Amino acid sequence: MSYQVLARKWRPRSFSTLVGQEHVVRALTHALAENRLHHAYLFTGTRGVGKTTIARILAKSLNCESGITATPCGQCSACQEIDSGRFVDLLEVDAATNTKVDEMRQLLENAIYAPTRGRFKVYVIDEVHMLSNSAFNAMLKTLEEPPEHVKFILATTDPQKIPVTILSRCLQFNLKQMPPATISGHLSQVLQAEGISFDAPSLGLIARSAAGSMRDALSLLDQAIAHGAGRIEENQVKSMLGTVDLDFLFNILVAVQQGDAADLLRISADMLLRSLSFGAALQELAALLTRIQIAQTVPAAIDEDEPERIRLLALASKFSPDFVQLAYQIVLHGRSDLNLAPDEYSGFIMTLLRLHGFRPESVADVVASINSSRSSVAKLDTRNQSVDAVVENVVAATELSSRPVSPRVLDDWRAIVEELQISGLARELAQHCELRELNETDCLLRLAPGHGHLQMKPSPEKLQQALSEYVGRPLLIRFETAKTEIDTPAATAGRERRERQERAISAIEQDLFVRDVIETFDASLIESSIKPII
Repeated sequence: MSYQVLARKWRPRSFSTLVGQEHVVRALTHALAENRLHHAYLFTGTRGVGKTTIARILAKSLNCESGITATPCGQCSACQEIDSGRFVDLLEVDAATNTKVDEMRQLLENAIYAPTRGRFKVYVIDEVHMLSNSAFNAMLKTLEEPPEHVKFILATTDPQKIPVTILSRCLQFNLKQMPPATISGHLSQVLQAEGISFDAPSLGLIARSAAGSMRDALSLLDQAIAHGAGRIEENQVKSMLGTVDLDFLFNILVAVQQGDAADLLRISADMLLRSLSFGAALQELAALLTRIQIAQTVPAAIDEDEPERIRLLALASKFSPDFVQLAYQIVLHGRSDLNLAPDEYSGFIMTLLRLHGFRPESVADVVASINSSRSSVAKLDTRNQSVDAVVENVVAATELSSRPVSPRVLDDWRAIVEELQISGLARELAQHCELRELNETDCLLRLAPGHGHLQMKPSPEKLQQALSEYVGRPLLIRFETAKTEIDTPAATAGRERRERQERAISAIEQDLFVRDVIETFDASLIESSIKPII
């Protein structure tokens, strides 16, 4: 007998064995028990969460020989034929390959005929959003008032593409992505039934990689069984998935906390030797920083049985909440910039060194180092005033860079904008803003309501990046919409432009030759043709 993959072998055959969609099961069970049956159902959700499975179970519930029930027997010929895909009154249509209006019309023309074997003729249309507009229009009348013996079950991964006229004719159920704990629990039951040994951490890795899809999880489980020669072990699963070991991530944060840049390079080199994905590493690092922030804000939210609870709480106590937020932004930007780096390894190293460079102690270390050098220089001959002056200037510059931006910068936003390396819509956005606040981590800009359209992406992101480069540290730009209190750079430039134009017009009007021409020929001055030369 040929091998049957786990995703098919363990496909639920009844509502009681369905995992992770209790809200849908509850509604359908009550409707079947009370015989309150709608003529059209729409199941939405990402791949592998049970849309087609629920459709088939519902078809069995409607056509079971024991009667309409939420618990079909699974033994009668109707149930068995539906499970094997041979039931003549269950028509499963792939809308991705049957998109045309003629195909839909042919399908609906047969709907008027009574079912051959079952109680209802059930149409299951998968990926219904792929139908053409003409095909949707052909469905409308039949979908609204179908024959009593017809039930429609539509399934889609993209409900936004379905016309509202179709949505309004269906009962819609949104199937949720399954949490990792639910997936790993089900995988555990499957492996126990299959008699395959496993360890819990390996199932957790598979569950996270499945991204909410039970079908993906079972497919990965099949792959892991083959990879491990019939055993499921954490190290083998990590090797198969290319998953970044959490030890790497914790060691990275410990090295950042201790200011050990050499250790950061060593960890990166070790990850390179293991051929780990640096994009995935930054993604997991951002997730770890999120968990650390949660531990700082709501420690009780970290479960007692969380395997990494002790290490999470330890790091949460060593980092300030502000730095965790900053580190999170650095990691996110580092991940998005990987495709711009010379290679992923270089981009990953630069992200880690950025974390090292912006740790809270870094500025203090630089100042302390320069102050130490200044003390040594002070022991030299007092006649060597030039060296001492140089050191004083360096210390002053360093202290200035480590202090918050002076309030006087608030009055010079126009000068800042002129220095920013931006153009197009991003520059227009900056020129129409009023600077309200600029501190170590944040920049608050006020934008008049009439210029709200300038916040169209990616202009805010480009402005944030340019301003961060200008001040030499990561900044988070926030916008408030209100009437500006002082002139924005755009308003100032417009006023100066008008003043120059007025001066040019006045100069022309006072020119003796121009006045003679106007008086002699009764001419008039076209002001729009006058352009100031300065």
